[in-house]
Amino acid sequence: MLVIDDDASIRASLKSLFESVGLHVELFESVDRFVEGEPPDVPCCLVLDVRLPGISGLDFQNQLVESGIEIPIVFLTGHGDIPMSVQAMKAGAVEFLTKPCRDQDLLDAVRQSLSRDRTRREAEGHLATVRTNFDTLTIRERQVFELVTTGLLNKQIAGDMGISEVTVKMHRGNLMRKMQAKSLADLIRMADLLGVKRSSE
Repeated sequence: MLVIDDDASIRASLKSLFESVGLHVELFESVDRFVEGEPPDVPCCLVLDVRLPGISGLDFQNQLVESGIEIPIVFLTGHGDIPMSVQAMKAGAVEFLTKPCRDQDLLDAVRQSLSRDRTRREAEGHLATVRTNFDTLTIRERQVFELVTTGLLNKQIAGDMGISEVTVKMHRGNLMRKMQAKSLADLIRMADLLGVKRSSE
């Protein structure tokens, strides 16, 4: 849990609330203080005030979006209005809450944020693994990969590549093992994930 709020009493209150449900909390009084460090490499959520010394919360949200840094944000402010909330939500905020708010509303928004970040991290980890596995394929295995994922049979692939069906089966077995694929459907999903252009497309 990350909190940026210039009010020390609010920071203390949020720290107590989040720790009461087992969350680790890091507190910051401004965006400048926050950017001095590195966000923890675990699923997290940023509870962010709008009015802050220096850069505002909304401007900081825009900076994060432009930099491609994905941290789920829950705005918690005493100075919110409808245009602000619309701007924040359009830019991807999970929730926009005004002080004072119900503890449960804030905790629900935080849990949703943590779940979203956990899902994103798992997807990124899976993609990284698929890319690493794909990089281990030989040129021939990549060719077979592209043809197999168009739905061609081994015999058809052999004809297209000018090799024997036995050799196609060997390459197919090797690439299935290297890609850690259990089925053709797995391979097709991986091809889509990698953006592999298939020969029939």
